[in-house]
Amino acid sequence: MLAVAHPGLRNEVVIVHVVVVGCGRVGSGLARILEEGGHSVAVVDRRSKAFSRLPENFSGKTVVGVGFDRDRLIAAGIEEASALAAVTNGDNSNILVARVARETFGIDNVVARIYDPRRAKIYERLGVPTIATVEWATERVLQRIMPARPTAEWIDQSASVLLIERPVPPRWAGHKVSELDLLGAARTSAITRLGQGSVAAPDTVLQEGDIVHVTIDGNSLDLFDRHLAGELTGGTH
Repeated sequence: MLAVAHPGLRNEVVIVHVVVVGCGRVGSGLARILEEGGHSVAVVDRRSKAFSRLPENFSGKTVVGVGFDRDRLIAAGIEEASALAAVTNGDNSNILVARVARETFGIDNVVARIYDPRRAKIYERLGVPTIATVEWATERVLQRIMPARPTAEWIDQSASVLLIERPVPPRWAGHKVSELDLLGAARTSAITRLGQGSVAAPDTVLQEGDIVHVTIDGNSLDLFDRHLAGELTGGTH
């Protein structure tokens, strides 16, 4: 099912049908949020008791079976779906489901939950979008047990790009954002100053106490922190 609500309005709402394979914590939460957003949802799980995680007022379809079974996917409305999320607790199953959805049913918007980040990156290169659970979980645990540690606000699904926040050291006060950025490796996206956020411009002058929000290549995190500390050749002193 694909419908567009209020097509004449500027902020039109696109209502789609989504198939969620796996009704664990992630799958059930995803189904709930999608339905609350007005979308139609079908949930597939090999265990019928898994559907007890869904809200009591869940009005979507539930299908018992393995997610890579074409008949089960058809029963879930895959032929009318605009998206599929494979979020079972098995990497192999999730990848197989994602491939069936894309290659057999032509679904463009597909994502697979992967626990092994090394495998996730392999599948990314093959064109299968993934969410590497381990990378996200590790980052969240570190945030809890080491609250003073600089953390990532956002990590893309391949862990290649991060959005980090850093306080501006006194050495950088009076310097421009363009001096802080590293070409091809780090770019300041926004600044929080006295609790007020704003989009950063190259000529924005930094002040002590600012918080910079920096989009950074995942392999350049240490390089940027050294730059921020003035350790690189030509750094600020």
